[in-house]
Amino acid sequence: MTQRVDLATVMDRLAIDEVVSGYAVAVDDGDWAAYRALFTPDGRADYSSAGGVEGPARQVADWLAETMRLFPVRQHLIVNRLIRLEDLGGSPGDTAEVRADFVNPMRLTDPGTGSGPDDAGGAGGAPNFVAAGRYTFALARTRDGWRLSRVTVHEKWRHLSS
Repeated sequence: MTQRVDLATVMDRLAIDEVVSGYAVAVDDGDWAAYRALFTPDGRADYSSAGGVEGPARQVADWLAETMRLFPVRQHLIVNRLIRLEDLGGSPGDTAEVRADFVNPMRLTDPGTGSGPDDAGGAGGAPNFVAAGRYTFALARTRDGWRLSRVTVHEKWRHLSS
């Protein structure tokens, strides 16, 4: 590999990592416009292993917007990212796959008040819900940079505590 190819590969990896982080931030912040913007026009999302839906990302965003109202406090942690870039004989291609583990602690809406905790310390009567597993992100290079063509959630466990 040449230094130019090495630099392009590093830049692609950084850009892909930014998309994955942007995904977590968009879901946690409930920024569904940002969520939709992370996907290719034909991008899809699959949350079926977690009891959710599978379909076009734009429609899945609507489902998430409604579902996430149950969890006013969310904090996605996406770790152990394994990025695999398409290899075109020593040069990076235009597709990539990321496998990454996640832990997703959330606070359910307090049934007594209809809201989450009153402070960042987690006070209040709402229970905590934690889900964990692995994501598979498929990405494509577009004119606008790297975008998600598919997100698949592979939930491995969940826990509810008070």
